[in-house]
Amino acid sequence: MADDRPVAQPGSLERGIDILLALSSASHPVSLSQLCRSTGLPKSTAHRILGVLCSRELARRVGNGYLPGELLETMAGITRARVPGTRKVVLPYLLYLCETTRQTVNLAVPSGLEARYVERLYGHNRVDSRSDGMDRAPLHCTATGKALLAFDPRLRQELLARGSFERMTRRTITTLAGLERELAQVRRQGVAYSQEEFTEGVACVAAPVFGPGGRICMSLGVAAPAGAAPLAKLGISVRGAAQAISAALLGA
Repeated sequence: MADDRPVAQPGSLERGIDILLALSSASHPVSLSQLCRSTGLPKSTAHRILGVLCSRELARRVGNGYLPGELLETMAGITRARVPGTRKVVLPYLLYLCETTRQTVNLAVPSGLEARYVERLYGHNRVDSRSDGMDRAPLHCTATGKALLAFDPRLRQELLARGSFERMTRRTITTLAGLERELAQVRRQGVAYSQEEFTEGVACVAAPVFGPGGRICMSLGVAAPAGAAPLAKLGISVRGAAQAISAALLGA
């Protein structure tokens, strides 16, 4: 006999889990419409649940889309684009770079349309940055972000589709043409620069790190006081260290 009992509707917990599952498999920000299509939830319901998830750091908003939050990434062990087991290979080079430059050294991976700092060593000449405490920064106005963008075509295409970019300081590149020119120069030189584009008083230089298969997996950067930092000299050091890490990862 047919069971005529009404089918129980999923509760808020089940709906929240459906959204988290959809976000956990995303490598780029997922729009509200995309989440609704994949979960079958009404927009109003999904938006309300996303608000709760964001407040608990299980989700976060990036532009017009959503990604796993810091807490969810930690719980799930999500570290995007970083080659597994690389810390023991990479860390000696970071320490050497920190000791020789006496500046802050950052190792970044792409996380949505941001650079996420997975290693940070603070030097004797530490400078305060907007990213302190968050360990995240925009791609378009940071040296580590530009290095990632310059050598990752898919990431670059997604970011450039925006057409314009948030102004963080008076030096921030905010136009599509300006950023494309900058990234072309990064590809030619193998080094990216950010001179007070993200934080006033801070200059940075970064270089790409390539993993097995020749694809960019991380970027290595140094942050120093603007005006006093010998950026050309730092660029040589950072590029050399990034190339050494790439070679070590290939050998590993």
